[in-house]
Amino acid sequence: MSARQALRTPQFWLLWVVLCMNVTAGIGILEKAAPMITDFFADTPTPVSATAAAGFVALLSAANMAGRIGWSSTSDLIGRKNIYRVYLGAGVLMYALIALVGSSSKPLFVLCALVILSFYGGGFATIPAYLKDLFGTYQVGAIHGRLLTAWSTAGVLGPLIVNWIADRQEEAGKDGAELYGTSLFIMMGLLVVGFAANELVRPVHPSHHLDAVTPEKGAPDVGRRQQSEPA
Repeated sequence: MSARQALRTPQFWLLWVVLCMNVTAGIGILEKAAPMITDFFADTPTPVSATAAAGFVALLSAANMAGRIGWSSTSDLIGRKNIYRVYLGAGVLMYALIALVGSSSKPLFVLCALVILSFYGGGFATIPAYLKDLFGTYQVGAIHGRLLTAWSTAGVLGPLIVNWIADRQEEAGKDGAELYGTSLFIMMGLLVVGFAANELVRPVHPSHHLDAVTPEKGAPDVGRRQQSEPA
């Protein structure tokens, strides 16, 4: 399929929502990672120092990188739709654990955050293959470029949600983990939306294929090639 044709399908826009929700959730925690872990454990017997918070951010970056390799490779085994079920479904669970019991266990908080960031990286690395599966290799680079507008949107949306809510909570006299509770539950809701969008993704109807529409300039003659190939 061409990029122009892909934009006319519901599959493209469903994947746009999937990527936007997944990235928003990842950037949401990455944006405030250092102050978040500091605030979560500020009133505990083992507060987090600035140096430890910086190390935590470095760990998140490593999880992001590892997720791009590990999760995208896993998608080759279990399928793109299934791996996004993991990203989005398990992401909800990770955020719920942070919101409900994260402040009671530093290892649990760190582990959940690392998993979320690995999903963030994995989502980025897997989406080109998902696009290829749905739309073919012809112009998949152009289709991917258009889909990355979802990343741009999430890059604004994630930090805006977390920062704005944290500021409002601080103005209301709250501190510690209470600054982020609402944001975490919003991220869970966004992941649920992304999960639902992924469930709605179906193979593209053949009527949208290049050999079923008027050929575009530069498009391969798919129908003629298929007819000439031996059975």
